[in-house]
Amino acid sequence: MATVELTKENFDQTVSENPFVLIDFWAGWCRPCLQFAPVYERASEAHPDLVFAKVDTEAQQELAGAFQITSIPTLMIVRDQVAIFAQPGALPEATLTDLIRQARELDMDEVRAKIVEEQQGSQSAGSGDPGTAGA
Repeated sequence: MATVELTKENFDQTVSENPFVLIDFWAGWCRPCLQFAPVYERASEAHPDLVFAKVDTEAQQELAGAFQITSIPTLMIVRDQVAIFAQPGALPEATLTDLIRQARELDMDEVRAKIVEEQQGSQSAGSGDPGTAGA
């Protein structure tokens, strides 16, 4: 399957309509990006059930900024509309294959429960009564 070019216009729809999306943030002037491209393309052919997408950070600066992409290439994996992985750097083929395997094996119910737990923890940490500090 060919990779999908993501833009700010189709990003939300692509991520919401597909349960597993890999996103390569790249630029045409970036040598590591160009070296990673064939590895990413081969992975897309080996995993036709997954969506492999690319974001040209030069053409889609607003989208890259929304995800705070400061180094390219950056690979992001989104499962069930949750970003479960984001890391800069061109990955070797074996590492990418293993990463996909690990992402497939994640229990997304467990991931969502941890997110809720972290959100509740950060909310309760900020809601303490300041009048009892040091009491």
